[in-house]
Amino acid sequence: MKFLKRLFKIGQAEVHHAIDNMEDPIKMTEQGIRDMKEDLDKSLEALAQVKAMSIRAKNEVEQYGNTAEDYNEKAMLILKKAQKGDMEAEEADRLATEALVKKEEALGHQLRAEGDKEKFDQNVIQMEGNVQTIKQNISKWENELKILRSRVKVADATKSLNKQMAKIDTNGTISLLERMKEKVHQEEALAEAYGEIANSTKSVDDEINRAVDVKKTKATSELEKLKEQLGISSPKD
Repeated sequence: MKFLKRLFKIGQAEVHHAIDNMEDPIKMTEQGIRDMKEDLDKSLEALAQVKAMSIRAKNEVEQYGNTAEDYNEKAMLILKKAQKGDMEAEEADRLATEALVKKEEALGHQLRAEGDKEKFDQNVIQMEGNVQTIKQNISKWENELKILRSRVKVADATKSLNKQMAKIDTNGTISLLERMKEKVHQEEALAEAYGEIANSTKSVDDEINRAVDVKKTKATSELEKLKEQLGISSPKD
C-alpha cells in the first residue's frame, strides 16, 4: 500500500536524521494519511457491496425456500384432486412430478444461496476488520502528525538559531568586547587620575591660603603706606 511505503520512508528519516536530504516529513505524513483515507473509502465501498451481496443471498435463501414449499404444496393438491376423482391419476402424477422437480430445483438454488451467504458473511467479517484497522491507523497517524508538526517547529527554530550562531564571528566579537571593556577601564582610570590631580592642586592652594592671609597682609601694607604719607607713626610694640 502506498501509505505504508511513505511511512516507512518517514521511519528511515528519523533513524538516519537526514530530514534535510529527504522529502518533507510533514507533507509525507499528510500524504500517507490521505492515502489511508482513500483506502478506507475504497474498503467501505467494497464492504457495502459485499454486504449487499450477502443480503441478496439471504433473500434468495428465503425466496427459494418459499418456492420449494409452494411446489411441494402444489404437488400435494394435484394428488388430492386425483384422489377425489377430479383429475386423471396419470395426469396428476405427471404434474405432481413436474412440481416436485421444480421443488428440487428451488432447493438446489436455496443450498447454493446459503453457501454464497456464508461466504459473503465471512468476507464481511474480514473486511470489517480491515476497515477498523485502517481507521485506527488513520487516528494514530493524525495524532502522530500533530506531534510531528511540533517537533518540526522546534527543530526548525533550533536549526535557525544554530545557523545564526554559526554565522557570528564569535572570536572577533569577543575580542571587540574585550577591547571596549579595556577602553572603559582606561577612561575610568584617566578620569580618576585627573580627579586626584585636581584634588591635589586644590589642597596645596588651600594650605598656602590658610598659611598666608593675602588680603589681610595687603591691607596692612596699604595702611602703613597711608600712615607714612600722613606722617603718622605706627606705635611700636
